[in-house]
Amino acid sequence: MAGEFGGYVIEGPGLKLDLSGGPLIMGVLNVTPDSFSDGGEYLESSSAVTRGLAMMAEGADIIDVGGESTRPGSGAVGVAEQIERVIPVVEELASRSDKPISIDTSSSEVARRALAAGASIVNDVSAGRADEGMLELLAEAGCPVVLMHMLGTPANMQLEPSYEDVVGEITAFLARAVDRAMAAGVHRDRVIIDPGIGFGKTVSHNLEILCKLGELGCLTRPILVGTSRKSFIGRVLGLESPGERIWGTAATVALAVAGGAHILRVHDVAQMGQVAKMAYAVRLGQKRENIKKQSAK
Repeated sequence: MAGEFGGYVIEGPGLKLDLSGGPLIMGVLNVTPDSFSDGGEYLESSSAVTRGLAMMAEGADIIDVGGESTRPGSGAVGVAEQIERVIPVVEELASRSDKPISIDTSSSEVARRALAAGASIVNDVSAGRADEGMLELLAEAGCPVVLMHMLGTPANMQLEPSYEDVVGEITAFLARAVDRAMAAGVHRDRVIIDPGIGFGKTVSHNLEILCKLGELGCLTRPILVGTSRKSFIGRVLGLESPGERIWGTAATVALAVAGGAHILRVHDVAQMGQVAKMAYAVRLGQKRENIKKQSAK
């Protein structure tokens, strides 16, 4: 359901995400040994739970829990291992907070187990392509889903990615992904789209996506953007360490909000929450001023 200035209300069992009042912050919680930025830091369930609760206290609206790295060149992690990593964390976070938990997985079985453990959103980087049972599960569960664009798989996506029209091709891909989900029984109002910055894109592709993010508005679905600490920021700024990329991330978050992003997936919750709030205030003020000018004509 659309709200003010193109916002949305996303609902599912026990969940209501109001996107009409400004962008939401999704905190990244990787329960993995090899994620590009925080791999190994939260592999133990207790440290992951502590981090998740800390991000909630910092203002995260959603916590995105993942047990499989999707960094460039990464390999697949078995379903059993993903379940072992994420389910105790999801269960503990769900028991200690009513904030929504997203499960970052392309496996329908991992998603099923996580939803039963207290998660309420599925974030699938494969847009339902990696597991034939995923869209059926999403339809059955009635939960919101993030469908992301990716060229290839994490193992090969950065091997010379090429596009004729990167934003046009992403838009067409996501339109087809939404249609496939609906054909499987997923309600359109529960779909969130993600252009997949860093997933099968060069530095110039990622920058162009940020510049033209507003073009995804034609799909009339809320947009999630994840730029946090990614390598294209490091390439532009000459920074090897992901932890040094906070200011570059801040710039991309502000631009994403200006371009119409509804959800920002970030590592640095408190800082990016402030950036997003300020950027949205400017965007809102600009839109209101434009409305005044049009009304005066």
